[in-house]
Amino acid sequence: MTEYAIEIADADDPPAMPPPARPRHLVAKVLWRLGVAAVLAGALVVGGTAFRVWQVARADDRPHSDAIIVLGSAQYNGRPSAILQARLDHALALYRAGVAPRIVTVGGNRAGDRYTEAGAGAQYLLAKGVPADAVIAVGEGQDTLQSVRAVAAVFHQRGWRTAVLVTDPWHELRTRRMAADAGIEAVGSPSRTGPVVQTRETELRYVVRETGAYLWYRLFHASVGESAPPAA
Repeated sequence: MTEYAIEIADADDPPAMPPPARPRHLVAKVLWRLGVAAVLAGALVVGGTAFRVWQVARADDRPHSDAIIVLGSAQYNGRPSAILQARLDHALALYRAGVAPRIVTVGGNRAGDRYTEAGAGAQYLLAKGVPADAVIAVGEGQDTLQSVRAVAAVFHQRGWRTAVLVTDPWHELRTRRMAADAGIEAVGSPSRTGPVVQTRETELRYVVRETGAYLWYRLFHASVGESAPPAA
């Protein structure tokens, strides 16, 4: 009887509960999940931006505008580099097609240079027969952001609002974003000749570089309207 009673009593006992999880394990699990979520979110942002760089590079918008803006690139003692010449030739074709009544060249110079990128570009266009009053050289800026802001100041002074941006395909997304932040209603018509579009490897390298540059700008420089000129 005693053994039977003991067995019955054991059967009626509540089931043993698992030991509670230690707080340290819970914290580690939460941190791990947050880390995975952050990595996935970052991958989505980078991948989405790369796709936009690629997508915008394939667009070619050329509505009638106040001006065609040619982003600068290297020049050698007044002679445009192959990249800059490809941009200038494309801008010249747009000008001759009546897209805009003027071309704005842009870009400063490096230490020791006699010419600015804008000046070299302007000389090239003048030699191609563009009238002097249809070429405006804005020889300021050591990078894209400085150059775009310098052009935006000229646009404001002259009452211009719209532009077609001519640069390399992979550079268009970042340049358009900067122009919009600076108060210019801009679209892009990229140059499709020159060294930066010759091979798939070159294209991939520029897409990667521009993806990083665009995200850097949006994180550390962009603020909608921050550099836009005041209303006239």
